[in-house]
Amino acid sequence: MKLTVKRDALLEALTQVQSVVSTRSTIPVLANVLLRADAGKLMLVTTDLEVSVSTEIPAEVATSGETTLPAKRLFSVIRELPPHEIELEVDEKNTASIRCGTAFFKIMGLSADDFPEVPQPEGQQVYTLEQAKLKHMIRCVQYATSVDETRYVLNGILFSFQDQKLTLVATDGRRLALYEEEIEFPADHELDMDLPAKTVNELLRNLDSEGEVRLTAAGSQVVIDIGGMRIVSKLIDGNFPNYRQVIPGACEERIAFDRESLLAAVKRVSLVTNEQSNSIKLSFRENAVEIISSTPDIGEAREQVPVKYTGKEMSIAYNPEFLMAPLRVLASDEVYLELIDELSPGVLKSDTAFLYVIMPMRMQ
Repeated sequence: MKLTVKRDALLEALTQVQSVVSTRSTIPVLANVLLRADAGKLMLVTTDLEVSVSTEIPAEVATSGETTLPAKRLFSVIRELPPHEIELEVDEKNTASIRCGTAFFKIMGLSADDFPEVPQPEGQQVYTLEQAKLKHMIRCVQYATSVDETRYVLNGILFSFQDQKLTLVATDGRRLALYEEEIEFPADHELDMDLPAKTVNELLRNLDSEGEVRLTAAGSQVVIDIGGMRIVSKLIDGNFPNYRQVIPGACEERIAFDRESLLAAVKRVSLVTNEQSNSIKLSFRENAVEIISSTPDIGEAREQVPVKYTGKEMSIAYNPEFLMAPLRVLASDEVYLELIDELSPGVLKSDTAFLYVIMPMRMQ
C-alpha cells in the first residue's frame, strides 16, 4: 500500500474515529485503526465490536491495499507533524513508513485480515434530522443516563419515533429527562431504539451546528451517517420502562424561576455538602424560597431567591447535582418547578418541549 494524503485531512479523520478504540481490549487488533486505500480514497475504520466508526478522505493512491496501525499512536504522530502532505507506505509485514517534510516515522502494524469485518447493515426505516436540533436534544437529557450496569436498559438514551415526534428519554431511576420535537416520517416507521451511552457520546461529539444527520434502523443495529462519517452500533437489547407512568399528573404549585439565578444559588449552597450529606432543602413561603444546606463537621449555607409564590408553606429536599444538571444545559431564561407535596416527585419544565422529573430526598 502506498499513498499520499493531506496531513490535516488525515488528522481530522483520525480525530473522528480514534475515540472508539479501547486500550484495555484483550484483542490486540482492536487497538488499531483499519486503513484501506483504493480508487483515490483512504478509508479509516475503528471498532470495539459494539460500535464501529468509519470515514473516508481523498488520497493519491499509488498502490492499493490495507493494513491496521495502532490508532492512538498514529494519531499522536500525525498531530505533531507539520501541515504538509504525508507519504504513507506499508510493506508486506504491515510496517508503515510515514514521511512528512523532513520527518520520518516507522510504525509496526498488524494484518488487516485480523480486523473484524466492517458491518454494513441495511434498513428501510430512515430518519433525517437537523444536526443542531439533535445535538441540543441529546445535551438536554444525556446527564440522566444510568451508569449502573445491572440496569443495562437504562445505560443509554431512548429514541422514540411515535406520532410524528421524536422523543429522547434518559433515566437512572431517581430522575428522568425528556425532550420532544416534531419531525416528519412515514406512519409505518414508528419504533423505539435504545442507543448505548458510548454511541450517544460518539454521535454528540461529531454533530455540528449545521447540516443533517441520518439515522437508519437496521434490526438490532442503528446506522448513523453524518457527512462522510458513519457510526454503526448495536442497540441495547431489552424493554425500556414505561416512562410515561412516572411523570406526575396535575400539580398543586407551579413556581417560575430565573434559570441562571437558581443555578447560581444552588451551586453556592451546595458547597457545604459532601458525599454523606448530599442534599439541599428548598423551603417555600410567600414570594420567596430559601435554599438551605447543613452538613455536620462542615457548616451551613442559606440563600434566598425571590419568586412569585402564594401557596402553602412547604419544604422539599433534592440532590443538588440532580437539580443543577438540567439548569446547566437549558437555553431558556425561565424554568418552572411543579410540585404536588413534599414527598412527591417534582417536575422541572421550560418553554420548550422539555420535562425533567426529580425524586425528593428524605429530609433529616
